[in-house]
Amino acid sequence: MKDSTVMRVSSSLEEKLCAYVEESSPRLVGIVQDLVRIPSENTPPTGNEQACQEYIAGALRKLGWAPELYRPIDVPGIEEHPLFWKGRDYSNRPNLGARRKGTGGGRSLVLTGHMDTVPAGTQPWTRDPFSGCVEGNRIYGRGSNDMKGGVATNLFIAEAIEKLGLRLCGDLVFETVVDEEFGGVNGTLAGRLKGYNADAAVISEPSWLRVCPAQRGGRTAHITLEVDPSGGILTEGEFPVGVADQLRYFLTKLQDFAGQRRAKAKVHDYYRHHVDPVPVSITKIFTGPWGTKEPITVPDNCRIEMYWQAMPGETQEEIEREFWEWFNAIVAAAPQLFHRKPQVEFPIRWLPGSFVLKGEPVVRELAACAETVLGKEPPIVGIEGPCDMYIFHQAFGIPAVLWGAKGGNTHAADEYLEIDSVVAAAKALLLFVCRWCGVVSEPRP
Repeated sequence: MKDSTVMRVSSSLEEKLCAYVEESSPRLVGIVQDLVRIPSENTPPTGNEQACQEYIAGALRKLGWAPELYRPIDVPGIEEHPLFWKGRDYSNRPNLGARRKGTGGGRSLVLTGHMDTVPAGTQPWTRDPFSGCVEGNRIYGRGSNDMKGGVATNLFIAEAIEKLGLRLCGDLVFETVVDEEFGGVNGTLAGRLKGYNADAAVISEPSWLRVCPAQRGGRTAHITLEVDPSGGILTEGEFPVGVADQLRYFLTKLQDFAGQRRAKAKVHDYYRHHVDPVPVSITKIFTGPWGTKEPITVPDNCRIEMYWQAMPGETQEEIEREFWEWFNAIVAAAPQLFHRKPQVEFPIRWLPGSFVLKGEPVVRELAACAETVLGKEPPIVGIEGPCDMYIFHQAFGIPAVLWGAKGGNTHAADEYLEIDSVVAAAKALLLFVCRWCGVVSEPRP
């Protein structure tokens, strides 16, 4: 990594950059809306990110960039890589990568984000999930916050550099990857193996205007509880309880596991401010279809999705050993309930926690740019969930940080992005790109 940029970015230039973002904010909002209106849902093992990727590619070509669309599965060496996750279908799901060469002497930077979203789902939306409608300070729609707002910000930055006539000293890499949701990250791995790397990376996840150099780890388990069929609700004996007693027992014992995690996990400095640094939760409980088109019966099976998080430094072996010791113990303690041992599957890859130190230049300098824009020092903390940042840190030694706007209802109905927040995020990111890569000319009037 280069020690410094070719020239210091002047305060007058920074004022012009912030003014440009403010004046051009309707364009930023428009990009977010365009992306939200093009569905790119990830539905493992398939997805439909291609149309959004082609939108980005077309926008970059108009700027004079030469974007490359490529399937992750076609990158040499990816299937042999130990972090490759098998079983995904990448038909019509290309990654996008592009590099704008600098004049030389500056530091290089990757601006990256994932193009896939979780599905709109069956929860009731009060707005069309693909409308991108604006109400007050909010843009609504699936992916508006996670993370089409961040991808739009990166594209807006690329446009600003070209429209302002800025000549960066270091290379700027633009990337949008597929298949990050549901523990995919093959797209992020493919980008690194393809060579779209740099001295540092900013991942434009919604960080709520906090600089986040760390991510928590995450583990998901699907647990199936099952009893012998009851034969219906008319019976000569006791009324059947089905799987209800097993479920009640399991949920009660879950609190013990959560307490055990809080007591034993070594809390990382980036998470000391959290009330519950290692949360344990149930994200789905399913016993069968709902409604009057279904008969009234006592369920004899139940599927549970259990999700828990881990600190940076905890390993998959530690996390799974702790789970199995607890799980096997509670089942063994209630043989009268578990005539059949519950089945456990891990449908999503293990996602490890990861971090870089606060002293990393990318952390310090991005925080300084955010302070310039926000008028106060931004929090430097770990984000509250797993993502693909660990690929940069652990597999390729690239210091990476999360930076993005604020929104809400992420992964839920009526997801939204706050407009003033994404404008502030864009200002700080544009300042950072110029400071980090270096600029050799003033912008055009």
